[in-house]
Amino acid sequence: MIDMETTKIALFKGKKIRKIIYNNEWWFSVIDIISALTDSSVPRRYWTDLKRKLADEGFVQLYEKIVQLKLESSDGKKYLTDCANTETMFRVIQAIPSPKAEPFKRWLAKVGYERIQEIEDPELATKRTRILYKLKGYSEDWIEKRIRGIAIREELTDEWLKRGVREQRDYEILTAEISKATFGMTPSEYKKFKQLKRENLRDHMDDLELIFTMLGERVTTEISQTEKPDTFPKNKKVAKRGGGVAGHARKETEKEIGRSVISKGNYLKIREMRKGYIALITVLVTGAVGVAITVSLILLGLGSSRTSFSLEQSNQAKALANACSEEALQQIRDSTPFTGTGNLTLGRGTCAYAVVNDGAQNRTVSASGTVGTVVRKVKITIDKINPSINITSWQEVADF
Repeated sequence: MIDMETTKIALFKGKKIRKIIYNNEWWFSVIDIISALTDSSVPRRYWTDLKRKLADEGFVQLYEKIVQLKLESSDGKKYLTDCANTETMFRVIQAIPSPKAEPFKRWLAKVGYERIQEIEDPELATKRTRILYKLKGYSEDWIEKRIRGIAIREELTDEWLKRGVREQRDYEILTAEISKATFGMTPSEYKKFKQLKRENLRDHMDDLELIFTMLGERVTTEISQTEKPDTFPKNKKVAKRGGGVAGHARKETEKEIGRSVISKGNYLKIREMRKGYIALITVLVTGAVGVAITVSLILLGLGSSRTSFSLEQSNQAKALANACSEEALQQIRDSTPFTGTGNLTLGRGTCAYAVVNDGAQNRTVSASGTVGTVVRKVKITIDKINPSINITSWQEVADF
C-alpha cells in the first residue's frame, strides 16, 4: 500500500529526486537519478539504452526489479514512473560512468539507512515531521493534532489492509466516503473549496477540521475492528458510518458555537497577505547530540496572523544556521581532515560555516544564518569523527 503522505522530493547536489515509500522502503525515480548523475538532456533515452546495456551484462532480473509507481510530475499530475529500491539503484549506478556516482551512492545509502531507523524507531519519523511543521510556522497545538491525525490515519490504513483493501484507488474511495459523511465533501471537493491545487489538504485544515477528520477515521477503525468487513462494499458502508458519527458531531458543534466548522481558510492566503517568500530545500540532517535525524527544511514565509514578520525572519535565520551546520558536518563525513569555511544561499537568506580543528579528533563548527537584518548563530562541538561523528554540544550562541 502506498500512503500519499510518504511521497517526497529529496535533493542531491541541487537535483530533485522523487521518492516514495512502497512495501515499507524508499523507492526512487530512475529517471531523476539518471538526470542527476549524467546531466543528460534526454534522460529517458539514456535509461532505455542503459537497460539494454545492463541486460547485455547479465542483469536479466532488472525488469523484475523495476516497479512503475505514480509520482507527481512538473505539471502537478501523477504518472506511472520507473522506480527502484536502494539495492537495485546501486546496481544501476554502477553502470553509469559518472564522477558523481560515489557521492550519490553514499547519499542513497544514507537515505535507505534512515528509513530502516524509522522502522526500528518510529519516534524518529515523528520527530522529523514535527520539526518540518515547526519550520513551516505552525503552532505547537496544531502540530500535536496533525501528528496525532497522521497516527490515526496509519492505524486506519493498516486496518483496511487487514480487510483486503489493496489498491490505491480503493483507499481513495474509502477516504472519500469518510470525508463526505464528515464534511459533506470529498477530499477533492474540499481542496477546491479551500482553493488548493497540489497542496496536502490536511496541512491546510484548522484545529476543528483536524479534530473531526480524526474522529471520523478513528470511529471507522473501531467499527472495522469490531465487525471485520470482508468485502469492499462492506468496507465502504463502515467508512460511511464512521464518517457519519463525525458528521453528526460536527453539526452539533456548529449549533453550539454558532458558526461552520468547515473553513475556506488556508495557509496560502496567509502567505499572500504577508507577501512572504518560499525557499524549498531538502537538507540531510544528523540531529542534535548523537541522534541521526533527516529533515526536509521548508522555509516558508507563512507564519500565523499572530506572528510578526521579524519573528518569521528570526526562525528562518535559525533554520539556515542549522542548514549550514549540517553542510559542515557533511563535509567532515566526506573528508575527515576537512577544515575551512563555506556558505550557502537559500532563497533570500544566506548562511556561512567554519570548521576548526581543535586537536586530535576534536572539531568546532560555527554557523550563522542571515535573513534580512536578522542573524542567528549556532555552535557545535565534536569530540570524535571516526568511525562516526560524536556531537557533544549543539546550541545557539550570541556570538562565537
